[in-house]
Amino acid sequence: MSAGILYIVPTPVGNLEDMTIRAIKVLREADIILAEDTRTSSVLLKHFGISGKLLPHHKFNEHRTVQIIKDKIASGANVALISDAGTPGISDPGFLLARACAEEGISVSTLPGATACIPAIVSSGLPCDRFCFEGFLPIKKGRTTLLENLTKETRTMIFYESPLRLCKTLAQFAEYFGADRQCSVAREISKIHEEHCRGTIAEVLEHFSTNEPRGEIVIIVAGTPAKEKKEHRNKYRDDDAQGPELQ
Repeated sequence: MSAGILYIVPTPVGNLEDMTIRAIKVLREADIILAEDTRTSSVLLKHFGISGKLLPHHKFNEHRTVQIIKDKIASGANVALISDAGTPGISDPGFLLARACAEEGISVSTLPGATACIPAIVSSGLPCDRFCFEGFLPIKKGRTTLLENLTKETRTMIFYESPLRLCKTLAQFAEYFGADRQCSVAREISKIHEEHCRGTIAEVLEHFSTNEPRGEIVIIVAGTPAKEKKEHRNKYRDDDAQGPELQ
């Protein structure tokens, strides 16, 4: 019997119309659907008329279940992995299973689809040709060190944050990156109350200090300006000047 396939299936971060036709087809045909939260995912599946074997796969059990799931796929089962919203593996469970399957030569097929970080950076008005994704910052250990290292980052930076910690994080960004650094906070992407607040870190912090943030948050911060390369010239030579002619 040939091995099955692990399908990593993005689901809408807000508007259910962002679900792709292919994603619906894969979920309908899968032998097993792994969900970060079966209660949340059952609502989505019911909306699209999808029924199937729905099993939990989250950060609290993924270390224990990876081998079992991998063996099922190796035995011929087609398994679809979904998270509460967006693309699994991006700040959500999925990496361990994808790595285990890839190491065994099992086919891993990731469908293109919804994610919050790309719409946020494209809508920010900040450079998006080169960027780094940092996800959620460490809450305590390692946070200061990471922020210090990021002060040298020249690429646009993407962060995820809880609305409860947004103002605290923006205040730290002002401390480490400078209050006048450009940034954008995207909130509730693709939902009814979608909002993009752009400006300096100080301006955005002031806005959310008086307007309580709610929903899913993505912070986009401009990278540090690249230092202009100084022209190194030989002090004993001036190409712009004519030296004395040989006699």
